[in-house]
Amino acid sequence: MLVLDATQTRAALPWDGLVKALGDMFAKGCVMPVRHHHDVEVPGEADATLLLMPAWQPGAYIGVKMVSVFPGNQMRGLPAIHGSYLLSSGKTGEMLAIVDGGELTARRTAAASALAARYLAREDASRMLMAGTGRLSANVIEAHASVRPIRNVTIWGRDPKKAEATARELSLKDISVAVATDLETAAREADVISCATLSSEPLIRGDWLKPGAHLDLIGAFKPSMRESDDRAAQLSSIFVDTREGALSEGGDIVQPIRSGVITRDAIRADLFELTRGTHPGRTKPDEITLFKSVGAALEDLAGAVLAFETYRTKA
Repeated sequence: MLVLDATQTRAALPWDGLVKALGDMFAKGCVMPVRHHHDVEVPGEADATLLLMPAWQPGAYIGVKMVSVFPGNQMRGLPAIHGSYLLSSGKTGEMLAIVDGGELTARRTAAASALAARYLAREDASRMLMAGTGRLSANVIEAHASVRPIRNVTIWGRDPKKAEATARELSLKDISVAVATDLETAAREADVISCATLSSEPLIRGDWLKPGAHLDLIGAFKPSMRESDDRAAQLSSIFVDTREGALSEGGDIVQPIRSGVITRDAIRADLFELTRGTHPGRTKPDEITLFKSVGAALEDLAGAVLAFETYRTKA
């Protein structure tokens, strides 16, 4: 049985290959039961979250990811997300690999946003704002830079020191990186705005979005959480990774629907429809697009299979 640590998992999932693997999996589809989502009490702190995400390709592969999200870890200097992915044969049930779940989650999440950006961000998008300084941030920036001609990146965080640390992590050729002290100013200038936070209140205002902007919302994975306001939902053409997930878990979609600001029909398409060509994605240069992801077991399966097959080929 293959066991891949974080470093090996990262090496097995280059952005170009991973974005393609996700696109192929969305286009072809797989069996993806509803994931288990459990709140876990942590005395004296915010609740943690336990996620169990199964998926399989009949006769090929079956996998399940176990992930925990502990918001309080930020105060301890630890990653908020921990997990492992178990990949088995879809023919015999034989265990094939254990893949580092944290690295797989970070990279497949970023790759899903980059896949969406291929359809939704302007082809000439060059200025990116990254709101958030957690584990995902560097991955999201790198992934977007692999699909769009990003030349200027600004990083914003509630703690400027963490934003500066994230900026130092990046080593992207021909891309300038700066730290934003004013979120509104940075948002108004950006072609692509990505948010990967645990915010429960809107960070990005719709009135800040310039014509042609693309808003990529990755955090706020519970209905009670949110990274954008009602105005952003009203102004944008809305797209999601999966309709079922966004309509049940994505606070940036659930809340404006509940309040009557938008309807369910405001969702133009999901990644299944975009990758299969049943919706073109962006249709006008000045169109404001919004992509909301909450994650899907399909994405984990695609990444785990790619990592396993990459190492199997090397062997």
